[in-house]
Amino acid sequence: MRSTTTNALRLLTFLSVLTTHEAIAQTAPAAAPASVAAPAPEPVGIFDAHGDIGTGVKPGSATYVPATGQYVISGAGYNVWADHDEFQYVYRKMTGDFILYARAEFLGTWVNYHRKVGWMVRKTLDGNSPHINAVEHGDGLTSLQWRPTTGAQTQEHKMTLTHANILQLERRGNQYIMRAAIYGEPFMTDTVTLDLGDDVYVGLFVGSHNSDVLETGVFSNVSITVPHKGESNQNTQMTLGSKLEILEVASGHRETIYKVPYSIQAPNWTPDGKSLIFNDAKGTLYHFDLATRSPQAIKTGMVTNNNNDHVISFDGKMLGLSNFVGNLGGSIIYSVPIEGGTPTQVTPKGPSYFHGWSPDGKDMVFCGERNGEFDVYKVPAAGGPEIRLTTTKGLDDGPEYTPDGQYIYFNSVRSGLMQIWRMKPDGSGQEQVTNDGYDNWFAHISPDGKWFVYLTFLPEETPAGIHPPYKHVYIRLLPIDGKGTPKVLAYVYGGQGSMNTPSWSPDGKKIAFVSNTDVGGN
Repeated sequence: MRSTTTNALRLLTFLSVLTTHEAIAQTAPAAAPASVAAPAPEPVGIFDAHGDIGTGVKPGSATYVPATGQYVISGAGYNVWADHDEFQYVYRKMTGDFILYARAEFLGTWVNYHRKVGWMVRKTLDGNSPHINAVEHGDGLTSLQWRPTTGAQTQEHKMTLTHANILQLERRGNQYIMRAAIYGEPFMTDTVTLDLGDDVYVGLFVGSHNSDVLETGVFSNVSITVPHKGESNQNTQMTLGSKLEILEVASGHRETIYKVPYSIQAPNWTPDGKSLIFNDAKGTLYHFDLATRSPQAIKTGMVTNNNNDHVISFDGKMLGLSNFVGNLGGSIIYSVPIEGGTPTQVTPKGPSYFHGWSPDGKDMVFCGERNGEFDVYKVPAAGGPEIRLTTTKGLDDGPEYTPDGQYIYFNSVRSGLMQIWRMKPDGSGQEQVTNDGYDNWFAHISPDGKWFVYLTFLPEETPAGIHPPYKHVYIRLLPIDGKGTPKVLAYVYGGQGSMNTPSWSPDGKKIAFVSNTDVGGN
């Protein structure tokens, strides 16, 4: 699961280029006679147009490959630097705040080590326009570059990181934040304050640093997110749109399989591999057929105010629910047949947030607040007295059984930051599994019991002990014993509701999660 995928990615891209050669030729524009990009007659993926920036630039090209979700962009030009630029640009116009994200790779061996791929925000399409870009160079140099005013000299912040292939550029008002990483590693960050006006061009670019040579960049997992307005916290209403995504664990490839302009949360993968189950913000649960990519509401009788703590039993026959009941103290746990029906109440009081079945289906584990303390509890699935498994002061949450039933993994803030812990099913032998400078939530165990994925919040954005929506988070992977360096599988704008529940495919090759964007993103 930790092998690099660059060669495989490039092989896939070469095949994509071969099969789309005619399309690329058809979309290549003639050289623009003026210093304004000539728009393509058709959009390129999520972008409105493409063209060459600069005067008399060797014609570049751009194509979108739907089968792989990749953008293959070729550009020439003397440079993106000094007082003017020449390059190929794939762009759209935007206002307000946004987050630009892509995995960027060069195709082929380099001709000039100053060749560039990255994200760019420009005030105009003129070659000497003010702009800012997050860029990787052919020799691996990774930097944040900007031209503050028309025709001014370009400025640069060089990162200590080199050979980054994950590039993100966020705008918050007049603040531009670059985040860069080698896939699998955490972000490094740099920030510049720059006034480009509210109405700007945003897009992907490729420059060759050679007027006579075309260089090609390949961009994968491309997304433009319109974030939540203002700060989010534990009480923020979840109103942004949602993207239901599937990620290949081995390659990091992401595919959005369903998108809605409202909140959906916490996809569970059914054991037969054919469906996902998620909830919406109104409390309805849905069965999502992966073949038809269509949702159908699950009938749960009078239990209609369900939150994002719902889990499928190991045998795939039952669904555990967490439903708000005001006169019983908040969230109450119920169980219902997977196809729907009349739910059976399991816990007599709340708040009780369900997180895991035992492999034999006899017990359910949950996070419960009792006397002002949140702890992990176990209760018979058929009903009965609850058993308190954690007693340490501070939040203990997210319990989940391993497939062999030997451990319950959970997250606890007892060490100061939220970290992943585990214990025996009777609560004995509690031990810390992760120990780093991040806040780690919701360990989900792979079907073969060898790995777990978990959600990581960044301490600079989120205080320990809370997991709000609309934050920059990582989905990370570790061996089951927690030994080794965590691998970042996905860099996500989300948080609460993204991956609260078990979400592995039954073959252990994929995971499902939800990311968020407002109207205007993609």
